[in-house]
Amino acid sequence: MKSFFKSLTAFLVVGLLCASVVAQPSGAGRYDSYIQARVVQELAKKQEFRNLQAATEDGIVTLTGTVDLYQQKLDAAKKVRKMDKVQGVRNLITVSTTVPDAELTAQLDRKLYYDRIGYDNLFNFVTASVKDGVATLNGETRTDVGRDSALALVATTPGVKDVVNNIKVAPVPNFDDDIRLRAMRAIYRDPVLSRYAIDPALPIRIVVDNGHLSLYGTVASPMDKQVAGIRASQVFGVFSVQNNLEVEKKS
Repeated sequence: MKSFFKSLTAFLVVGLLCASVVAQPSGAGRYDSYIQARVVQELAKKQEFRNLQAATEDGIVTLTGTVDLYQQKLDAAKKVRKMDKVQGVRNLITVSTTVPDAELTAQLDRKLYYDRIGYDNLFNFVTASVKDGVATLNGETRTDVGRDSALALVATTPGVKDVVNNIKVAPVPNFDDDIRLRAMRAIYRDPVLSRYAIDPALPIRIVVDNGHLSLYGTVASPMDKQVAGIRASQVFGVFSVQNNLEVEKKS
């Protein structure tokens, strides 16, 4: 009899333990309530996140709702991703502002044209195309700072709903910088081309990648394009020159 009661007691203990385990969420899910409360609390602190909602399952936070700018969509996900116990973020936030694609493309082109004046904009060339509010960026920058600046500029422009980043950052060998400086002097000190130096954005862009030099931008005449290509090809250390300059269309 004593043995029977011992067995019964052990059986009941095991049963209670199993019931307790079943009652408790397993893995990351056991923190869902805690995460959900924290996310709602943190989002409420920012006015730009006033129209956002969050749902948490197994440590994954799904964000929905609307914001005014694409950068705010990124910021919301970044804030949540850094929170304790969060395993991941599913970002389904949409941007509420809308601008026609052609108008948005023109805005972005102008902003990118003047981005980083006084730093290394002469050695960056980034273009934007827009379809259904999605901005695709192409081109090359001298440093990752130039790339990040272009991305930030686009992400904070009203109407941009998403960004596709195809910007390449140039390699960092020192001789490329020497080529950039020599090419800049050769082009902008040429009597035919010196007038382009009046524009603070310096419209003839010089991109160098492991000794290979490419020219981008718009010039006033076929002769200007030809002269720029000749000057670039005369720069010491250049392996090849790709003249991508476009000639301004006369109205």
